[in-house]
Amino acid sequence: MAGAGGGNSDVQWCFSQVKGAIDDDVAEADIISTVEFNHSGELLATGDKGGRVVIFQQEPESKNQPQCRGEYNVYSTFQSHEPEFDYLKSLEIEEKINKIRWLPQKNAAQFLLSTNDKTIKLWKISERDKRPEGYNLKEEDGRYRDLNTVTTLRVPVFKPMDLMVEASPRRVFSNAHTYHINSISVNSDCETYLSADDLRINLWNLEINDRSFNIVDIKPTNMEELTEVITAAEFHPNQCNTFVYSSSKGTIRLCDMRASALCDQHAKQFEEPEDPNNRSFFSEIISSISDVKFSHSGRYMMTRDYLSVKIWDLNMESRPVETYQVHEYLRSKLCSLYENDCIFDKFECCWNGNDSVVMTGSYNNFFRMFDRGYRQDVTLEASRENSKPRSVLKPRKVSTGGKRKKDEISVDSLDFNKKILHTAWHPLDNIIAVATTNNLYIFQEKLN
Repeated sequence: MAGAGGGNSDVQWCFSQVKGAIDDDVAEADIISTVEFNHSGELLATGDKGGRVVIFQQEPESKNQPQCRGEYNVYSTFQSHEPEFDYLKSLEIEEKINKIRWLPQKNAAQFLLSTNDKTIKLWKISERDKRPEGYNLKEEDGRYRDLNTVTTLRVPVFKPMDLMVEASPRRVFSNAHTYHINSISVNSDCETYLSADDLRINLWNLEINDRSFNIVDIKPTNMEELTEVITAAEFHPNQCNTFVYSSSKGTIRLCDMRASALCDQHAKQFEEPEDPNNRSFFSEIISSISDVKFSHSGRYMMTRDYLSVKIWDLNMESRPVETYQVHEYLRSKLCSLYENDCIFDKFECCWNGNDSVVMTGSYNNFFRMFDRGYRQDVTLEASRENSKPRSVLKPRKVSTGGKRKKDEISVDSLDFNKKILHTAWHPLDNIIAVATTNNLYIFQEKLN
């Protein structure tokens, strides 16, 4: 298998583009913290630790090279969040963008939500290629005219100008979270969205920014009794009353907002019994779920814990229907991963457009794909060494001991500082975006 793709085990992945500086000396502000395609796949947004959002737009396909799909080029860059200081708690609030979520497009403009630890913002991204000229009371440079000199009336006209992309904040949703926001998810009704922190989930209306409704609250009366925290939350793709949230204990709870205003009582709880043979000091840490994503169809959901990806059927709570080991060879290294804090890394996961393949990241700038139909998997690498245009990615293998084959890499030589936490898959095509530390790699299916 050359690669995993849209339900076809013969998909070959080739390098398309890489964005970002080549320097080994990476500025903290340039580290990518989230990646998200919009609903058509034409736009790709990234957020970084410096509070910036960069949007890339896919260029139209070239008629001369139909086999070469349009590349992504910078469309708009803006500062979404600034560092703040909470004077009541004497805490710095980082500008780092935790999540970006696009709203379905309704008119010529695009809208997206971006959040840092405390504040969510709704941004409007719009284009302007005309400007008004011929004001009666103003000069062209904006200065007001002396009214005594106005002797005739003119009708202002629109004149063409160079295309300008404007990002303007439409609403700011703040002061609703005591703890750090880890998830935002837009509802299928396109009117509401949820935001989740460690202990609470709030429901917002996109038009109203001065109040939200608390729909989940797991904070105990006595904080010493706290045993778990919320790690991720997402709305169902087509049932506007249903959402799930995952916890640090490895459980996923599905809630129905029709049942009650406060969804502390879940409708379903998905949890896999722990294998006693694998019980260790690190069991609780590695069972914590770092990401949960519904399939596009809404029938399944995928969860990512430290070592594996699990696919759950919403109709079966007792165990996952599929389990894929992402880097099982690290089980013997958990002690050193605990010492260097890598064991707390939060890997995300994503589905391809037709839910047949799932993708997630690993260490050494490796990322993994699992083809659900063919039960095949592949490990690929995002690196500048194979960044020749259209060069096919070679599958990588990790040797777990014994004699190492020619193309294999030893577990001991993996670089744990190079990690792929954020990945995104184009909703319609076999195009993927993979974030290494400060670089964004874009790969696509090789077309013959």
